[in-house]
Amino acid sequence: MRPNVVARTLVSLTAVAGIAVGGVAFAAPSFAAPAASVQASSVSIQAVQNFGLTVAEAKKVQSWLKTYWGYTDTIDGQLGPNSWKAFQRCLATYWGYTGAIDGDPGVNTIKALQRLLANSWGYTGAIDGDAGSGTRAAFERFANG
Repeated sequence: MRPNVVARTLVSLTAVAGIAVGGVAFAAPSFAAPAASVQASSVSIQAVQNFGLTVAEAKKVQSWLKTYWGYTDTIDGQLGPNSWKAFQRCLATYWGYTGAIDGDPGVNTIKALQRLLANSWGYTGAIDGDAGSGTRAAFERFANG
C-alpha cells in the first residue's frame, strides 16, 4: 500500500509542476504580465519626406532653411520634422499656412507649398494638398533654383 501512496504523490507533484510550468509558458495575454505601456504623447514620428528630391537637392533646401528660417539641424539631405518645421515657418509667414509648426508635411503644409511653387516655380496644378507629380516637379525646380 505504501508504494501506491508514493506513486500517487509523485504523479500529483509532477502534474502540479507541469500545470504551473505550462500555465506560465502558454498563458493567454490576459494572464501574462502586463506589457510596458507607451503613451501616444511621448511617441513622435521621425519620418523623412523629400517629395521626390534627391539628397543633394534636399541639402540645398536645408541650406536655404538654415540661412533664412532657423533650421539648426544637420544638412543631411533628409527632410525630416526639423526641416519641415523651418519650412512651415516660411509658409506661415508668406504662403497662408495656418496649421501647427509641428514638422508634419500634411495636407495644409502641402497646400501652402503649392502656393509658393505656383508663384515662382512653375506649379500649375490645383492647390489641393496632394504632392503629386506636378508638385514634385516644381519642388525640384525650387530646390535647384
